[in-house]
Amino acid sequence: MVIPVETYLVTAVESLEYELLKSSLARSSVVGLDAEWKPWSREDDGDEGTAKSSAALRSFPTVTLLQIACREATDPAGRGTRVFLVDLLALELAEFWGTLRDVFESPHVLKLGFRFKQDLIYLSSTFAAQGCHPGFDKVEPFMDITSVYYYLKTGCTGDGKRPPKQSESLATICKQVLGVVLSKELQCSDWSIRPLTDEQKLYAAADAYYLLEIFDVFQCSFNHQDESLADSLEVYSSRVSSGLKDLFKAPVVCDNVLGIKFGRASDIVKSSGYALPSVPLSSESTSTPSLESTLPLDISLSGIVRKYGERILLQESERKPRTSKRKGRRQPSASWKSKDHLAMVSDWQGPPPWDSAGGGDECPRFLCDVMVEGLAKYLRCVGIDAAIPSVKKPEPRQLIEQAHKEKRVILTRDAKLLKHQYLIGNQVYKLKSLIKNDQLLEVIETFQLKISEEQLMSRCSKCNGRFIQKPLSIEEAVAASKGFQVIPNCLFKRDLEFWQCMDCGQLYWEGTQYQNAVQRFTNVCKLTD
Repeated sequence: MVIPVETYLVTAVESLEYELLKSSLARSSVVGLDAEWKPWSREDDGDEGTAKSSAALRSFPTVTLLQIACREATDPAGRGTRVFLVDLLALELAEFWGTLRDVFESPHVLKLGFRFKQDLIYLSSTFAAQGCHPGFDKVEPFMDITSVYYYLKTGCTGDGKRPPKQSESLATICKQVLGVVLSKELQCSDWSIRPLTDEQKLYAAADAYYLLEIFDVFQCSFNHQDESLADSLEVYSSRVSSGLKDLFKAPVVCDNVLGIKFGRASDIVKSSGYALPSVPLSSESTSTPSLESTLPLDISLSGIVRKYGERILLQESERKPRTSKRKGRRQPSASWKSKDHLAMVSDWQGPPPWDSAGGGDECPRFLCDVMVEGLAKYLRCVGIDAAIPSVKKPEPRQLIEQAHKEKRVILTRDAKLLKHQYLIGNQVYKLKSLIKNDQLLEVIETFQLKISEEQLMSRCSKCNGRFIQKPLSIEEAVAASKGFQVIPNCLFKRDLEFWQCMDCGQLYWEGTQYQNAVQRFTNVCKLTD
């Protein structure tokens, strides 16, 4: 499923992409903002370039990518929406500072974000470290998508109450408001590595783009306050592109439904008649651009801003890193400060507890801790025994006891667990990959697991149980599902085989989702090679 979004990577101020960004900002009344950053670590101090940077850059994570989704005010249908991925590692920040500051402070541009205050703190620190003092201190008018979601749930009345501080994730809001499944697998990827992968660009563009889509639903609800949210969704869906209208009708069967139409700025410039300079721009013309040409907010947006508009105002104290109030904090032992030592213990030493040389049964078994619980489902889908902790918030010793009792290898992303290796020998492995697909391949290669097509979907992805050996007929499946699970009516007209988990009783059948899953893991495990 594809949503036609023109997406541009901006890497220099003397580029058509940058000029198109400025033109789009000048024509937009609503923009979505998001940022990705690279966390700062003490190891960075060893780098000569980093050591010369100011304390502000080292105190906060460095923002490496800024996503700006623009929708022109004269195009309410959304066909002119563009997403710009601004590469702050390649761009001269001093040249971009004025443009971004004008956007943040323009009264004619409503800014949208998801918990954007933290992003603003990091952005301000990143720009200030490059000589753009004092960074950024204000975004106005602004609306947080968490507030938008709250107002949608309360019928756009608000009743004078402030939205609760605790709210749903952006992925949950997208699912409930738009019916879109937004994958967050790349959230913790290293955003300082260049070039960015296509998957990273898709992820980054989606986070900014869907802010506009969620706000559109809210604006429809605001304009039709006497109607239900379902009616507002119907009005909204009639305004957007056919791709998104189909999205409301079709079931979601994949992890990431966003398709990006990567465009060339030169093509857009030629088709739209933008007058761009034919010579390189001077620093004077780009250092302090203005958004004076931006059209004033229309009646609907003005009403929303008056009633629900917010502003982000950073205090001086918020620009300084918070120091720990704990005194006499014990420092880790010298052995655990060594990167070489950590690398050594994080590599698999073997053999695993299921090895026949040690009396094992040659059946691989893993225990995925809370940091990689999602990997357990993937391992089950390829037929591998993968358990999760028996308690919700296990202590390290509880994990170790479970692994030792069940003869499992603990899979984790927590380096602290490695120091407990001595308790159970070689039964803790720290995953290097962040993405579940990559983690699955890493486990298969590290432990030399043999995966066959017959193993795919042979375990219950819900509880890790085994299926009964003989498939169930439709009549047997109906009897087994009574009071437990609902079988869709459409399946009664098809000649399908049903399988039931022997542990939890969950029913499975070879429908579209099953076929998609088989194809997916066939590709991931490279079984067709």
